[in-house]
Amino acid sequence: MQTPDTGEAMNHPVDVLAFARHMNELLVLAALADGPRHGYQIALDTEERSGGLFVLQHGTLYPILHRLEAAKLVRGSWQEEGARRRRVYALTAAGRRELEGHADRCDEVLRGLRRVAGRRPA
Repeated sequence: MQTPDTGEAMNHPVDVLAFARHMNELLVLAALADGPRHGYQIALDTEERSGGLFVLQHGTLYPILHRLEAAKLVRGSWQEEGARRRRVYALTAAGRRELEGHADRCDEVLRGLRRVAGRRPA
């Protein structure tokens, strides 16, 4: 089946609540795409790259990192920085694949939202 306005193939329906729940995970995975980061740097990079649109609070960020680590999408390791120890997180191969899948799904959802809102796809 194709969309009437663009002729693009229609994809699977979106579970909007599930999509919203996974948004923060996508933001964390995206922040790690450029290399390993500690939690505070993930929050800073996300806010900066989004122009302040997305802000990861510590109470949200660390549980997400723990879930992603348990799912083997990120790998955490302790590093010494002077007298300070920090947990640094890196994407695993599975995490990179998950990020790519989420990014494709975001593109699809945004195209659908633009159609509903009467905007042309970007």
